[in-house]
Amino acid sequence: MNPTYLKTEIVRTFRSTRFVLFAVAFPVLMFLLQTNVFGAADVNIAGVIMVNMMAFGTFSAAMTSGAKLAIERSTGWQRQLRLTPLTGAGYLSGKGLSSMLVALPALILVPLVAVLFQGVHLDASAWLRLVAGIWIGAIPLVLLGLLLGQFGTPESMQPVSMVVTMGMGFLGGLWIPIDGMPSWMSDLAQVTPTYWLIQLVRPVVTDHLTVSFPAAAGVLAAWTAVLGALVIRRYRKDSARV
Repeated sequence: MNPTYLKTEIVRTFRSTRFVLFAVAFPVLMFLLQTNVFGAADVNIAGVIMVNMMAFGTFSAAMTSGAKLAIERSTGWQRQLRLTPLTGAGYLSGKGLSSMLVALPALILVPLVAVLFQGVHLDASAWLRLVAGIWIGAIPLVLLGLLLGQFGTPESMQPVSMVVTMGMGFLGGLWIPIDGMPSWMSDLAQVTPTYWLIQLVRPVVTDHLTVSFPAAAGVLAAWTAVLGALVIRRYRKDSARV
C-alpha cells in the first residue's frame, strides 16, 4: 500500500461537492427528517433510523471508488499506473481503503446528531459494535463499487451508482422499515448485502426482526468473497489488454 497514493485518493474524494452532500450531509438530514416524521417521541425508532442512515452514508461513500475507477479507465490513467511500481493489488486496495476511510464522517456525524437531538444513548460496547460493524460490514459494498467501475463509463457511473444505491437501499431496508415491508419484499430484501449490513448491528438498537450475528457476518463474508473474486478477475482481464 502506497501511503501517498492513499492520501491523494482521500483528498480527491473530499474535494467533490457531490460526495460531501450525498454521502455526508444527506444521511444526517434524512435522519433528522425521518425521526421527526416517524419517531419524534420514540428513542427506539430513532435508534433504528440512525442505524439505517449510518449504513446509507457508508454505502454512498463505498460507491465513490467505482466512479473514480471508471474515469481513470477511460482517460488511460489506469494503464499508466500499471507501468509504475504500483501493483494491481496496491491500486485496488488503495481505492477500496480510501472508500472505507471517507465513510467515517457519516459513521460519526449521524450518531452524534442522534445523541444531541434525539436522545439516543448506548453504552460503549454497543457504540463500538455499531460503528465497527457497519464500517467493516461495508467491505462488500466497496467491492461492488469497484466492480461496477470496471465495467462502467464516466457518463454511466453516476446514474448507475444512483440506481444501485437507492434501489438496494429501498430493498435492503435502509429507507423502508423492515417491519413495514410486505412479505414478498421482505424475502427479496434478504438477497441484498445492505439488508445483512443493517442486520449485523440492528440488535444493538432493537430486538425486533433481527438475525444472529454469525448469520449476518457469514452472508456478508460470502458476498465479499464473490465480489472480491469478480473484481480481481475483471482487473486482470483489463491488464491483459495493456
